Amino acid sequence: MNKYELTAETKVVFGHTLYRIRALIAFGNVGAGEKGGWIEKESNLDQSGNAWVSGNAWVYGDARVYGNAWVYGDAEVSGDARVYGNAAIMTVSHIGSRLGTTTFFALKGGNIGVSCGCFRGNIDEFSAAVERKRGDNHHGKAYKIAIELAKLQIKTAEKENEQ
Repeated sequence: MNKYELTAETKVVFGHTLYRIRALIAFGNVGAGEKGGWIEKESNLDQSGNAWVSGNAWVYGDARVYGNAWVYGDAEVSGDARVYGNAAIMTVSHIGSRLGTTTFFALKGGNIGVSCGCFRGNIDEFSAAVERKRGDNHHGKAYKIAIELAKLQIKTAEKENEQ
């Protein structure tokens, strides 16, 4: 039995038609009938396990979410990305001079990755780039708060998933 369905509610993002999902059965922390986030096709989100896409999150292209992973907030997962296991991802939107979205995610080995505009790297590299480019101006302070929150939330999620 499928755990979710694609609804008739759609939006077009970067040339991809995304469909809002709705849970058909209760699983994990999701109730039957609950609306989720947006996916392009059924292969983006596994029908087994507790994986889920919620909020305004988008998953499209050949990206896949499976296992017990959750993609939520304003997260965007695309290309050939794989989000699985007990993945921890956090997004912060409306931040920086571009008022964009910054995504923090757990990496193997306990580090945290960051995607922000054209920046891709780990959280220490991101922190150094923020200090170098923004210093203590308004945007720098906002990024530094987001960095500390990501360290707290993603490390907490990893510890909870280990128990």
